[in-house]
Amino acid sequence: MVNIGIVGFGNLGASIEKCLENFPDINLITVFTRRKPDSINSKVKVDKFENIDQYETEIDVLILAGGSQKDIPEQGPQLIRNFNTVDVFDNHAEVKQYYTKMNKIALENNKVAVVSTGWDPGLFSLERTLADAILPKGNTHTFWGPGLSQGHSDVVRRVPGVKYGAQYTIPNKKMLDEARQGKKIEYSTATAHQRDVYVVLEETADSEEVSDTIKNIPDYFAPYQTNVYIISEEEFFANHQGMPHGGTVIRLGETSQQVKANFEFNLNLSSNPEFTASVSLAYARAAARLAAEKNYGAKTVLDIPISYLSSRTKSELLAKYI
Repeated sequence: MVNIGIVGFGNLGASIEKCLENFPDINLITVFTRRKPDSINSKVKVDKFENIDQYETEIDVLILAGGSQKDIPEQGPQLIRNFNTVDVFDNHAEVKQYYTKMNKIALENNKVAVVSTGWDPGLFSLERTLADAILPKGNTHTFWGPGLSQGHSDVVRRVPGVKYGAQYTIPNKKMLDEARQGKKIEYSTATAHQRDVYVVLEETADSEEVSDTIKNIPDYFAPYQTNVYIISEEEFFANHQGMPHGGTVIRLGETSQQVKANFEFNLNLSSNPEFTASVSLAYARAAARLAAEKNYGAKTVLDIPISYLSSRTKSELLAKYI
């Protein structure tokens, strides 16, 4: 049995608890929050984040369910000193820097830090690497959406003047179709997507200032065609409570000259946070196994054998999946 704790109880944290019914070998000990513990609707004990070190001997792995812009970069280096951790850090531009920092601290403290899980970074990272290894001559394109991005929505909600916010990533359908057909495309993440942001403002907020601030946030919005829509609270709660998402990784390659191969991996998710939660739980299982082997340090999805994610025995894996 792997005993876990959850740090943060927003959409992802609550989804981790909900999805635990599919992971009978994982046991949730405590939820940690910076809010008032009695404001959290959980089936297990909820404690203040500041008390977390008291649980060092009870918890095998902490899953960090906060945001990637501010929460995880601060909490990860702090918590890895006393706990094995799994996180969903999703700022692609800063993964290398974050990994390096976490690896140093994890090695110094004999801990395992599984960083940047989820589906992108995460499963899509695996697929991009696999496709490139098999088809070394070719081009890989990643298309996100259509769907609601948890990380980008979290960034929007942190903008001063924003009361509620949701961000949707919309792929360029023409470009996606051409990639699937094996056509050569002029791809960049910015030209292949647009970002639609729906915002409810605080009473005193200036709509133009909020819109400009969102559009100019580096990495998240600045490179993209970003549309910001100011809507009412009623419209937000009527039309923007669902959390579907998904995306596609395509590699257009050749196995030999003029012999084409098209590698595609696709996700279509009814609930972005629940799928991300399920990935995090599988990697919590892997983190516990790595720690038991004393295989310390920071790990990405590229460093961990897929069998470590499974609850099945080696014999079962050989019989069912090979």
